[in-house]
Amino acid sequence: MKTAIVILNWNGKKLLEQFLPSIVNFSSNKAEIYVADNASKDTSISYIKANFPTVKTVTNTENGGYAKGYNDALQNIDADIYCLINSDVEVTQNWLTPILDVFKNDPNTAIVQPKILDYKEKSKFEYAGAGGGFIDLFGYPYCRGRVFNHLEKDKNQYNDTEDIFWASGACLFIRSNVYHELQGFDEDYFAHQEEIDLCWRTQNIGYKIKFVGTSTVYHVGGATLQETNPHKTYLNFRNSLLNVVKNVPKKWFLIVVFSRLILDGIAGIKFILEFRPIHTWAIIKAHFSFYKNFLKFLKKRKALQKKQNYNLHTSIVWQYFVLGRKKFKDLK
Repeated sequence: MKTAIVILNWNGKKLLEQFLPSIVNFSSNKAEIYVADNASKDTSISYIKANFPTVKTVTNTENGGYAKGYNDALQNIDADIYCLINSDVEVTQNWLTPILDVFKNDPNTAIVQPKILDYKEKSKFEYAGAGGGFIDLFGYPYCRGRVFNHLEKDKNQYNDTEDIFWASGACLFIRSNVYHELQGFDEDYFAHQEEIDLCWRTQNIGYKIKFVGTSTVYHVGGATLQETNPHKTYLNFRNSLLNVVKNVPKKWFLIVVFSRLILDGIAGIKFILEFRPIHTWAIIKAHFSFYKNFLKFLKKRKALQKKQNYNLHTSIVWQYFVLGRKKFKDLK
């Protein structure tokens, strides 16, 4: 299988200096490496051309964020498997082999994620994807190894190959034919949780998402938007609601949307009590944007495959905040 590793870059020369060498050293024998540049103003492209002649570049005409950035770039890249990887990820020796083996052995697997550990504290899972992603009853995402802000230590408890609900956009492998069949990412998301939507739609047309714990990468996280950035809060709350409208089955639709609006309001109150009112305002703005886009996403919902995959799980909010269950293995 022809594999292309595609690093999305926006003014990230320093990150490329730090992390591109590991990708080149540990991947060149099995994949072609591309940097997809989102109209950077720094010297990223000239740096790559001067120091990494084997790395190919694709230049987008504008910074369309994660979603449009990849959609534009992947139109110009020919491969059977795309690996979409952040510019702040360090890979490890032989990281590609177990993942490509899954694609070879299981034609019904369309998306794969490796184990994602924290670059700054390598014994812990990293927030963005950890040991593979899941969705709770109300559309809130969580991971094996990460529930809300509680991060588990890596004790090889997830060194397995398992079906998951979503794979992290920090390092996501996808069959190119599936990506293009689904018309890629939804560009209305701009950034954050568009990978959850893509995974959801992938399952709706009958494919599987897998986590491969024998492949390890280290992710810095927050290199583009820090966790404390209110714009990140805005995007996460808005896009999570849009995921619900677009993908939750009809019989659950009204109760899930209504419950989410209430739970988001409680989260806003919690931010105020924590003296972080700017994040409360971000949630309010997210809801106004959600109302503005509601009808548009209802139309998208109607255009999607009728089968809607929704593995019901208890409320993560209830499990975590009320019952105090902070590890994946304790969730029921």
